[in-house]
Formats: sequence, C-alpha cells, structure tokens
Amino acid sequence: MELTRRRFMQATAATLAALHTDLFASHPQPLMIGFSTLGCPAWDWAKILDFAQAHSFSAIELRGLQGNMDLPARPEFQSNRIAQSKGEVAAKKLKIACVSSSAHLHDADPQKHREQIADAKRFIDLAASLGAPNVRIFGNNIEGPRQVVLERIASGMHELGEYAGPRGVTVIIESHGDFTDSPTLIEILERADSPHVGLLWDAHHTFVSGKEDPAFTVEKLGRYIRHTHLKDSVPSADGRRYVLTGRGDVPVRKQVEVLAASGYRGCYSFEWEKAWHPELEDPEIAIADFADFMKKLQR
Repeated sequence: MELTRRRFMQATAATLAALHTDLFASHPQPLMIGFSTLGCPAWDWAKILDFAQAHSFSAIELRGLQGNMDLPARPEFQSNRIAQSKGEVAAKKLKIACVSSSAHLHDADPQKHREQIADAKRFIDLAASLGAPNVRIFGNNIEGPRQVVLERIASGMHELGEYAGPRGVTVIIESHGDFTDSPTLIEILERADSPHVGLLWDAHHTFVSGKEDPAFTVEKLGRYIRHTHLKDSVPSADGRRYVLTGRGDVPVRKQVEVLAASGYRGCYSFEWEKAWHPELEDPEIAIADFADFMKKLQR
C-alpha cells in the first residue's frame, strides 16, 4: 500500500509541470476564487462586496459578519432584507460559495447534540434563501470510543443531508480538529450515506496536522470535495504561525494544481483567521495578496 501511494505521488509530481499550461492557460473558465469573512471581522456588508469586486474575486464564504457568527440573526439576512442582500451579491457579479456554521456533531450529550443539529438547520435555511450551495459543519473532537463518535457524527450528517437536499444545499464537514486524515474522513462520509453530504477540504490542516501530501488527499477524497480552504503558515514556538500566501512551507500551489487537475469546479476560498488571531496582517493586505497569488498561478 505504501509503495502504491509513493508511486502515485511521484507520478503526480512528475506530471504537474506538464499539466500546468493546459490546466490554467487553456482552462475553460477561471477558477472560482473567494475569501472567508472570518478574515475581515470589522468590515460591513457593503465593504465586503466592494472589496471582493475590486480585487476580481468571484465568490464569498460567509463566516460571521462584524464579529457576529450567528449569521441567520444578522439584519442583512432577515426576511425583509434578504432579497436585497442577494441582489447586492449578484450586482457585484459574485456568488455565496458557502455559509459556514459553527455546528459540531461530536457531543455525546443528546440534548447538546440536538441543539447542534438544530443550529445547522438554521444555516441550511439561510443558505437556501441565498442560493448558496454549501453549509459547513464540524465533526470536531473524538471524545470517547472512536467508532461511537464517528457513528454519531455520520448519523448527524445523514440527517442534515436529508434536510438540506430538498433545499438545494450540501452539508460539508471540514477537515478540522481531530478529523484531518483521509481514512477517518472517508469513514464518516461513507457512513453518512447521503448524496447531500460532502467535504470542505481545509488543505492546510490535512497537510500540517494530517501529514498528507496534497496528491494523496485528493486521490482519496477528491470525489467528496465541494469547497476548499487555503492558507499558508510556518513553524513557530506555539506550533504554527499563519503567513501571507506563498511565504510559508504549505504547498498551496500544488494543492490548487492537484485539485484543479481532478476536475474540481468549486471555490478556492482564502481562510485568513483574523477574527481569531488579531495580530495577523490586516485583511486589506492579506486578502488582496491572496488574489494576486491566485492570478499569477493561472497565468
């Protein structure tokens, strides 16, 4: 198995350079480039849309607005305002690629688990109203017997998938927390057993925490990937420190190339964790820098 994996990665690496010209220069359409609002926690709705348009982004990932992570409660998304907000997105020639919730499905306490399911459904309803294709949820932590936790998460995802499907939404679990390796994610997704569930590939986490080469991850999980988070980092005294795209040791370029080569047509979303790490570069710098990185990558 290890020999097969090594040969696959060697073959992929050998062909990436040859693929690059065909992949990007003659790509039938530009890659869908977006950013998460986690990276600009002080910006209002209008500034987010204006900045996205000015820097040639094609999509936005909603993850809180002005410090409020409870998106369904935001005034921009109330029944008397949501049609206007949706029109403002379209007027800027943008899309909402994902509505990212904080819901996690690992809780053993039945009441807490039901509360998380209910919260995820609120975000699914919001995504449906906005015409957004995806809602992110977490597995998050393995607390207790592994198989029991995985079954609980998979069962919750199946329920959410059945709720989301008729509304035109896919529920995607992020490769995050204790769920950053392909075998575990595949097990959950297969157990969830729904055409309305998929994966948010946080490519940073599967590389840094999961210790997986991007080619290996895409080979194993590519059929499930519906949305992608990209970011770069370097080792630090505390573990890792986020840096501007292309300045760290995360193979962001390869992650994009391998995923594009797989036929992926979803969003490549920049997740700059400014809301959690205020010491990071300001969004005016970091988000614009990501746009430049992705433009150069496609030339």
